[in-house]
Amino acid sequence: MFANYLIGLREGLEASLVVCILIAYLVKTDRRDALKPIWIGIAVAVALALGFGCALEFGSQELTFEAQEALGGSLSIIAVCLVTWMVFWMRRTARHLKADLHGKLDAALRMGTGALVATAFLAVGREGLETSLFVWTSVRASSDGTEGPLIGVLLGIATAVVLGYLFYRGALRINLAKFFTWTGAMLVVVAAGVLAYGFHDLQEADFLPGLTNKAFDISETIPPDSWYGTLLKGVFNFQPDPTVLQVVVWSLYLVPTLAFFLAPSRPGKDKAKPSAPVREEV
Repeated sequence: MFANYLIGLREGLEASLVVCILIAYLVKTDRRDALKPIWIGIAVAVALALGFGCALEFGSQELTFEAQEALGGSLSIIAVCLVTWMVFWMRRTARHLKADLHGKLDAALRMGTGALVATAFLAVGREGLETSLFVWTSVRASSDGTEGPLIGVLLGIATAVVLGYLFYRGALRINLAKFFTWTGAMLVVVAAGVLAYGFHDLQEADFLPGLTNKAFDISETIPPDSWYGTLLKGVFNFQPDPTVLQVVVWSLYLVPTLAFFLAPSRPGKDKAKPSAPVREEV
């Protein structure tokens, strides 16, 4: 449940910050007349993300078991690729996010209502689609037959909305660079589990070999239905009897990705840009 809460919090907070920055800029520049197109674009983006999530959930139920596993495995791999790109992109651009959005909004204001709707839609829609895909694959990977994973996601999104409101009201200040670095690192760990589970799905769909070739089996030591087994699965997508392919994929993804992500930025790249800690104000 914690892993899914983290996903909802991290992804939801990115979208909340984007909304706060757009709305606050229009209010501060006395362009309240442009708020309606912004909200329309945001609403359309949210509706698209929800529709995409529903299509994944209900559309997959009509498939055969093998087709479901093949679809789930393929989408898990795609989701991990998107999330990995997203955490590296946010780590690199967090300090310039506000200025970038302000520039796009200024251009949209000059172009008219349609451009404002499109700007808000594109800014929030990308986050929404990524969130829907990664949430679906993560909930599917960590599901234990209860509503816990989905509740975790919803609680994370709700927390992100509250934090976004507090940012907007000026009641909260946070070092966004550090926040996105540490939550990004935890998200990489979650993504490693989702990726391993995705390859296991492809094995169950007979798309990849090695389903019976277990790396180890500690089910007796850590029973999947025990409280600690459930906790490990919910947080790390831990499986007590993974295949050799799962362990290899998990290791090859997690170790280098985490090392690159946590590596300090090269001095040469930072000299040209302000190096002060980011404390976004909206």
